[in-house]
Amino acid sequence: MIDIVQANNQKDFFRIEQLANIVWHEHYITIISLEQIDYMLKKYNSVKAIEERAQVGVLFFLMTFNTIPVGYLSLELKTDFLYISKLYVLKEFREKKIAKQAMFYSESFAKEHAFSIIKLHVNKYNTNAILVYEKMGFIKEADVITDIGNGFIMDDYLMMKFLKN
Repeated sequence: MIDIVQANNQKDFFRIEQLANIVWHEHYITIISLEQIDYMLKKYNSVKAIEERAQVGVLFFLMTFNTIPVGYLSLELKTDFLYISKLYVLKEFREKKIAKQAMFYSESFAKEHAFSIIKLHVNKYNTNAILVYEKMGFIKEADVITDIGNGFIMDDYLMMKFLKN
């Protein structure tokens, strides 16, 4: 059974930090350098970074499979759309439709908040994720290169999905 529960305390944020550390090192090592992974983990996925983002209204969610923490999701309510900031699942749980459930959850959340568009960024070389997002109805809106400091960039596609009423 898959559960998605809002993370709202330091214990939850620490669990997200732990999951991020595992997911990023197992998945992104073939896409970006170890130095960039470690930099991005500290900058975007540390307890401190999560707490700071939560204080400005970014929502974080823990995903469990049969009560085992297996991933996390982060949503931001923008002016005209819902932004999926983070969606990560541990490698050994990727074939269990957890990301798909997270997408359904995000779509329901968007509709509850009167959004008809969802957007997300995905690394241009994360081909499996791109294929999954396209299968779920996302289209590429733009190529985006973002300077994230320390000489690192994110080379992404901005993808979007129009929700049906």
